Amino acid sequence: MTVNQGFLLTRDWRDARSGLALEFWLATSQGSKALRVTNQESVCFFLQSDHALLAKVLAKHSGWRAQALNLTNHQGLAVSALYSRSHVLQRNAVSLLSDAGITTWESDIRPADRYLMERFITADIAYQPGPVSRGFIAPKQIKPAAIAEVNLKVLSIDIETSMDGLQLFSIALQGPAVRRVYMVGASEDQHLAGDELDLIACASARECLDKFLRAVRLLDPDILIGWNVIGFDLWMLQRFCDQQSIKFNIGRDGSTPRWREEPDSERRYIHIAGRVALDGIDLVKAAAFSFDSYSLQQVSESVLGTGKLIAGSDGGAEITRLFNEDKTALARYNLQDCQLVSDIFAKLNLLDFAIARARLTGLPLDRIGGSVAAFEYAYLPLLHRAGFVAPNLGEIESDVISPGGYVMDSTPGLYSDVLVLDFKSLYPSIIRSFLIDPCGYWRAKNSGLKKAQVVQGFNEAFFAREGHLLPGIIEKLWSARDSAKAEKNQPLSYAIKIIMNSFYGVLGSEGCRFFDPRVCSSITLRGHEIIQRSKQWIEAQGFAVIYGDTDSLFVWAGDAATTMNPEELGQSLAAGLNLWWAQTIRTEHQLNSALEVEFETHFKRFFMPTIRGSEAGSKKRYAGIITNQRGADELIFKGLESVRTDWTRLARDFQTELYWRLFHGEAVDQWIVELVAALRAGAKDEQLVYRKRLRRKLEDYAKSRPPHVQAAHKLAQVGLTPKRGEWVEYFITTNGPEPKATRTSAIDYQHYLDRQLQPVADAILPFFGYSFSSLIEHQIRLL
Repeated sequence: MTVNQGFLLTRDWRDARSGLALEFWLATSQGSKALRVTNQESVCFFLQSDHALLAKVLAKHSGWRAQALNLTNHQGLAVSALYSRSHVLQRNAVSLLSDAGITTWESDIRPADRYLMERFITADIAYQPGPVSRGFIAPKQIKPAAIAEVNLKVLSIDIETSMDGLQLFSIALQGPAVRRVYMVGASEDQHLAGDELDLIACASARECLDKFLRAVRLLDPDILIGWNVIGFDLWMLQRFCDQQSIKFNIGRDGSTPRWREEPDSERRYIHIAGRVALDGIDLVKAAAFSFDSYSLQQVSESVLGTGKLIAGSDGGAEITRLFNEDKTALARYNLQDCQLVSDIFAKLNLLDFAIARARLTGLPLDRIGGSVAAFEYAYLPLLHRAGFVAPNLGEIESDVISPGGYVMDSTPGLYSDVLVLDFKSLYPSIIRSFLIDPCGYWRAKNSGLKKAQVVQGFNEAFFAREGHLLPGIIEKLWSARDSAKAEKNQPLSYAIKIIMNSFYGVLGSEGCRFFDPRVCSSITLRGHEIIQRSKQWIEAQGFAVIYGDTDSLFVWAGDAATTMNPEELGQSLAAGLNLWWAQTIRTEHQLNSALEVEFETHFKRFFMPTIRGSEAGSKKRYAGIITNQRGADELIFKGLESVRTDWTRLARDFQTELYWRLFHGEAVDQWIVELVAALRAGAKDEQLVYRKRLRRKLEDYAKSRPPHVQAAHKLAQVGLTPKRGEWVEYFITTNGPEPKATRTSAIDYQHYLDRQLQPVADAILPFFGYSFSSLIEHQIRLL
């Protein structure tokens, strides 16, 4: 029996005469393959007690059938399945049943997703080939496949247009053995040897589009990448094709893409048959890389040490000038953007991360976010086999309020030798240790289990010791992450960490059908208990805990650091705490502990500030000096101005330098005086720009107009209205906030002194016997 294997690129379904048809495009070692599975049914569930009424409601409709099942809902009531020959029929049936007061469950699960998840298929598919019709293979069997090496063909694309977006200038393609730019109005095709660039002349925008579409068909990429490639490049290409009455047929089957827009966020999604579009911005964020700005220029400079060939706020005008005067230079610029995206993907392992995430979650390769969907994909097939169907969104009601993570009151001050002990993946380890699980809760509640058969949670929740699901899912992910770490597979390790840690957030989200405050509070309140009792144990060993936050404890080594290596002390405390928790959980709950405390960081110098205007210690804000892997001192900030993008570069640089000097015993008084003098003299103007993003449309800021909105309105007055999601750069002037691009008033230096420098300085200077005000007043007296 021949069995082939492939990696899932796209999935789709359509209603056909013979029933529901599912379509799967795979990347294989023999090229792309398309599978079509026919004669399928959509399915949802309803109460068995509603059989007669359901038959009456649907009596005039054909193409459906009902069947009793050995399943119950979360309340323990028996359910049946409603099968429909088309997905449209199921939608209509669900609507009619709802009007008749009949509840259905799981009617929102997409047919292709249900087909895959019920077979425990995520991304790697094994199939037995069958007959081929119109390019689609009708497989005799589909099942999960072992992970094999995937060599996906990737093509980076980028377009250039006029500033108003009405005129197409050029389209660049970069990938294996291709570095090409199609340029409208170029005089002749030429090879630019210095760039290894093929500049292809196009007499019109129509010819440019035709040649691009032909190239996509010939190059046949699996993946299209770019920077805002969906929201701009592909969307604009779709518009240009529409204008020219050209089919934007970039699908592998010659189809045009399907678009979906979210009006509230102005976000666009694209489905291309057989190809996946991956946006660099989305993937960088999904992989938890953080930058001040996610512009291609900022990210490429940070990651690659190089950037775009044209940078700055007047880039659009320069692009237009090059199109009119130097098309060769524009071609180099256009292709450089493609190359930067490819290099960022390679340097940050973004494609490997996306592949690892798809294999873990079963979600489409281009799905960004989707923590709830990932949870359901893993959980639903196991839930069905455990005898339950999933509740509907918002169906589970409770007046319990689940708290967040425990944040301890801090002891403010300046310290030497602070050790950070961290509970590795605390919430997943609590789920594993205390068997916390929605299905386990329903089983315990509906089955009348005895006290010895359950584990007590919080807020009157309890969980079955047998028949739970989520602890096993977490355990498998945990083991897979340990293996990925051992194999130094960083993308897979990080993808597992993100998914595993998201499961608590899913259970605590009202956007999840399994949301139940009794379940999620049994996680968070157990976390509170663990941090508080860990603090008590550490203090019993003679050490002070000066701060704690959700899963971390900050321990002041005190005099012990003079007689014992701080790293060894941290390791000893972690080992002791692990042993104590293992014994405690075994004694008190007759369970095995999955808690794992790690010694994470040794701060040689550590500062915990007070809340501004108070003597109480702050929370989630601190700074310290560590020794990094290179053996050099490194300054770490948490929650302070140096890591806040809404503070000016002046404040952030000032804080970094101030703390560095103070931690290393260097004088700061003269340096501060000179800095203030330079500020007032105008020598720091470029560092005084505020940057803040518009979170809403400009016209939606009706009740409140913060400074960046005021600056945005002034931009609108000169025809430069910023859109939602765009950054606004502005100064505070003697006439209030003014945009950087159009400022006419004098900068209000006193504002920056009072609102940027002084708060930074006042947080730490008093601990060193300084006063910012007295330093500045002394300077003024000398003037």
